[in-house]
Amino acid sequence: MTNTDTTLDLCLSVIACDNERTIERTLRSVEGLARRTIVVDSGSTDGTIDICRAGGAEVIAHTWEGHVKQKQFALEQCDTQWVLSLDSDESLDETAVRAVRDAVAGDDPSVAGYEINRRVWYRGRPLRHAWQPEWRTRLVRRDRARWTGFDPHDRLDVEGTVRRIRGNIRHDSFTDFEEFLRSAVTHGLTTARSFHEMGKKGSRFRLMISPPAAVIKQLLLRSAWLDGWPGWLAAYSAGVHAAVKHVRLLELTHRDGE
Repeated sequence: MTNTDTTLDLCLSVIACDNERTIERTLRSVEGLARRTIVVDSGSTDGTIDICRAGGAEVIAHTWEGHVKQKQFALEQCDTQWVLSLDSDESLDETAVRAVRDAVAGDDPSVAGYEINRRVWYRGRPLRHAWQPEWRTRLVRRDRARWTGFDPHDRLDVEGTVRRIRGNIRHDSFTDFEEFLRSAVTHGLTTARSFHEMGKKGSRFRLMISPPAAVIKQLLLRSAWLDGWPGWLAAYSAGVHAAVKHVRLLELTHRDGE
């Protein structure tokens, strides 16, 4: 796998740590698309680094600073006009690859970035309703973009017009729902800490309302039930995340008041 044959003014930016299960798919999905591939690694001890180097990527070691700062650091290592940012458990389908190629080659001066829909895959199949649609800004002009938001909910902001392109980002975020529940708890705790640092207060009302609202949003408003039993698990896992977030934020709020 190599990126040396492409003429696109594009760099692929990825952050990674112990992602040997998914990162090869990430790199192969965009093979030959970007002029450079930069992987910022925060201390992998598995085969991640070897896989990246075998795939032609430049690996940069950088201590973990949090989702937002880590992705911003990775963006700043790029020197091309256009940057495609992917997580190490994400990959592009063929339609998205063609759309990215056309967008960069066309180089419309009125456009500063593009959104691509992200779709979770579970047991080799996409969830077509849970969390859908999930538009993510991932293809941007380097000098008009910056990672913002709060950990773990980072956001790639762009100065200028953002359009949508065809295709999907495949998101292989978990192998089973036991793994996803652990992630939901971790992200819920991280979100609560970020909210606390921003001065937000926990409340019993939000703790009562938010978890069932999260389930209803996915199960009914997003029609996750049409994904079968995985859709039901996805909906209730969203409720777990909301519960953990508000339980911890309420605890932090009362701890400060002691």
